[in-house]
Amino acid sequence: MTDQTPNPQPAIDENHLIAERRAKLAALRGQGIAFPNDFRRADYAGDLQDAYADAERWTGEALEGEGRRVVLAGRLLAKRVMGKAAFAQVQDVSGRIQLFLQRDALGDAYQAFKGWDVGDIVAATGTLMRTRTGELSVKADSLRLLVKSLRPLPDKWHGLADVEQRYRQRYVDLIVSPEAREVFVNRSRIIAAIRRWLDARRIL
Repeated sequence: MTDQTPNPQPAIDENHLIAERRAKLAALRGQGIAFPNDFRRADYAGDLQDAYADAERWTGEALEGEGRRVVLAGRLLAKRVMGKAAFAQVQDVSGRIQLFLQRDALGDAYQAFKGWDVGDIVAATGTLMRTRTGELSVKADSLRLLVKSLRPLPDKWHGLADVEQRYRQRYVDLIVSPEAREVFVNRSRIIAAIRRWLDARRIL
């Protein structure tokens, strides 16, 4: 009987990916400041999602009429380039939001974006909009790379499945696992509340 088991896919050489990213970082350093620190964020993804969650009230036309400009930064979690336009998912400490990018609006920054990697930290300025599927997005007219990520993130579908690895690489777990991040934030808030309670009563 012929073995029908499919051939396993070759494992991605992580060292090769890291070498590629280091080469990109070297190219950035050759152009000047590789890690700019002059960007000042004014908005958070989660706050925007909460404020404009009512899609019936905040339709695409309503958002266009308001003309709300936002300035945010986050880690690039996904990108999809379609010729002259692209979509990107970015995540900050509060949540995620989609960026809508156009070559004609961004110029050289759009071409540079095509070479950026998932895991990089980017900054975007633009106006709020909704896509045809109703997703709140930022139509960017300015885009910058703030931090180059040298190590690839875990597979987006499986994340960190190994428990030991999750504890060893907690920082990665907090990036890719919203549940782990929520537990971390809630624990910090609980400890802070206990400290305030004790301080108010001069117990400590």
